[in-house]
Amino acid sequence: MAARVIVSKHDSIVQVFEMTGKLLAQYPCTTGSEHDPLPIGDWKVTAVYKNPKFHYSPNLFWDAQATDSQATIAPGPRNPVGVVWIDLSKEHYGIHGTPGPGNIGHTESHGCIRLTNWDAMELAGMVTKGTPVSLVE
Repeated sequence: MAARVIVSKHDSIVQVFEMTGKLLAQYPCTTGSEHDPLPIGDWKVTAVYKNPKFHYSPNLFWDAQATDSQATIAPGPRNPVGVVWIDLSKEHYGIHGTPGPGNIGHTESHGCIRLTNWDAMELAGMVTKGTPVSLVE
């Protein structure tokens, strides 16, 4: 099990450590964008949702169209957050999968931490409610 997770904005990686400090896993990630930079700080995992629905709220996205309305997108690998959502104590932020694994490592996120679906699912199996997550430059 993970004792802590560190997300490096500069290196575009997520690192998972056990209690002794040993590195358990490391994943490439996408962290925010110019419009929605990754907020730096220390938070905790509040929940893990596998096969989540995605609730689209246009007021949360800078690139939403004026004609957009709220929507719920069904679970599945093509869902905007992929197959897993790891909720963080920073409201509206999480670690999640993606329907486009080829985009990992590029700054095309709305501020969250995006992993491939398979990496997000593996990470979801290592964290629990309360696991510390540090987002660093």
